[in-house]
Amino acid sequence: MSALDTSVRGKRSRASRLASGAAGGALRAFLLVVALFWLVPTFGLLVSSFREPTDIAASGWWKVFSAPAQLTTESYRTLLENDDITSSLFNTIWITVPATLLVVIIGAMAGYAFAWMDFKGRDWWFMVVIALLVVPVQVALIPLSQLFGDIGIFGSITGVVLFHVAFGLPFAIFLLRNFFAEIPRELLEAARLDGAGEARLFMTVVLPLGAPAIASLGIFQFLWVWNDMLVALVFSDSGSQPLTVALQQQVRQFGSNIEVLAPGAFISMVIPLAVFFAFQRQFVSGVMAGAVK
Repeated sequence: MSALDTSVRGKRSRASRLASGAAGGALRAFLLVVALFWLVPTFGLLVSSFREPTDIAASGWWKVFSAPAQLTTESYRTLLENDDITSSLFNTIWITVPATLLVVIIGAMAGYAFAWMDFKGRDWWFMVVIALLVVPVQVALIPLSQLFGDIGIFGSITGVVLFHVAFGLPFAIFLLRNFFAEIPRELLEAARLDGAGEARLFMTVVLPLGAPAIASLGIFQFLWVWNDMLVALVFSDSGSQPLTVALQQQVRQFGSNIEVLAPGAFISMVIPLAVFFAFQRQFVSGVMAGAVK
């Protein structure tokens, strides 16, 4: 009887494994199809960036499968010869990298302070940070424009960076404070007993443990700043405008110069995608942190 029960359990186990594998395979196939559909516009933009404007106007991008001779790098040569586009690409880098690094660094230090350091009014100050999360960007455009004009940074890269840092910090502090607060107190107390001060504790214990959340924050901030057009449109001028504003100006000035817009738009899209896929493991770890104990 015992042997029969074991055989039945084994058969059920194998059947269960087969059913589970089939369900998992179906789910993976479905997610693969969704991913392919999601990438179709990006692939279409890539193909369009390698076609002549006359070919783009005459037929859809899928025409290249029957006429691959349409592919050419002429549009990218035209793009690289456009000083407005190339300078705006570098401006985007000068804006995005400092705005991301400053938010991550300051947010990590403030998050640690709110999580593990005792100071007067700590909880009230954290409530202020939470309240700042609901302040819309549009509310601050005019007051900060006047302030930046008074101190002489309106229309500069510095002004755009400071605006992004100011509006990125509340979310950064909120996210990292909650993540750092989940670190076991015993671990920090053991480090203090070994003689670690606050600075050493932050650098050697908290930052390594908080790497997934910090990576997630960095990706969020990078994507937001890189793709922003509203703030840059208000606070930058012709010498400091990023790529999003430069492409918008190209549309307004020339209307249908697709030989510049297509490769420029693809470059503007592919760099954030590359950053996301490069750090996707850390991003998923940061998003899932705390979900499973």
